[in-house]
Amino acid sequence: METRLDRYEGAREKKLEQLKQLIKESKYIVFLGGAGVSTESGIPDFRSGEGIFNQESGLSYRPVDIISHSFFEAHPEEFYDFYRRKLCYPKARPNKAHRALVRLEKQGKLKATITQNIDNLHQMAGSQTTIELHGSVFRNYCTECGEKYDLDFVLKSKGVPHCTKCGGIVRPDVVLYEEHLEHENIDNAVKAIKKADLLIIGGTSLTVYPAATFAQFLKSDRVVIINKSSTYLDLQAMLTIHDSIGTVLDTVISKYIPKPKPETKKTASRKPASKAASKTSAKKPAEKKAPAKKAPAKKASTAKKPAAKSTASKKAPAKKAGSNSKKKD
Repeated sequence: METRLDRYEGAREKKLEQLKQLIKESKYIVFLGGAGVSTESGIPDFRSGEGIFNQESGLSYRPVDIISHSFFEAHPEEFYDFYRRKLCYPKARPNKAHRALVRLEKQGKLKATITQNIDNLHQMAGSQTTIELHGSVFRNYCTECGEKYDLDFVLKSKGVPHCTKCGGIVRPDVVLYEEHLEHENIDNAVKAIKKADLLIIGGTSLTVYPAATFAQFLKSDRVVIINKSSTYLDLQAMLTIHDSIGTVLDTVISKYIPKPKPETKKTASRKPASKAASKTSAKKPAEKKAPAKKAPAKKASTAKKPAAKSTASKKAPAKKAGSNSKKKD
């Protein structure tokens, strides 16, 4: 879907140039992404025409009901049947959007990548600032003893996976419907957005809460929406682009990755340290020489003492002379 403005000749190019300029003048960018970020990696989204919610579940239940906490508790066999077929994509790899965001992060501009996805693709691409609101299919744990398991363990298990230590049910570390998000993740996301001078929202229809409300914490109106379908923020955003998020981000984010600079800075920071050390070592001999200069001063003082003795010795005879004179008297 595209806006009427996008249909005018050159409108798209102007929007891309505007986004380039916004990124250039920003120093603290935060990205908030949804399922649309991963569609170009072969992972379907949820609400589009071909999304998971509009596909046949293969069961007598609706997909939206299957991925709920109550369904997991009541029908674990059916849950895992659907989960393995529809929510796990171990062969998926990062696409242009993920790689472009990593470039922006390495350029020092992107400070946080907030994702609603559970596919781990941001981390695979190299992101160091990812905040996972809904968890990850790559992490699993025993509901009884807490033992941790990887995705491969769950995929190779038959039926409901059970803990090899205590026999408890192993469940994915993802947030299902009817479950609460981790407070720490929400707090970190809100803190990052409050500091941001540019918020880029991409690949999400902004219908899942609380992520849909995060834009309200931005202290400015510098919000950019990149999504194929419309969102409730389209008219309020500074810039709205209805296009492929992978194509847009790959176009507007520079290919330049400043790898040598951090290494140079580290080396530079070490060199002055070594110079400082050499200067310190150079000063140490000077400190040693200082006492050597004082030593002669002490000798000089000791040289004066004999003079005092000699004076005393001169006075002594004078007294003797006096005493002798008395004796003469």
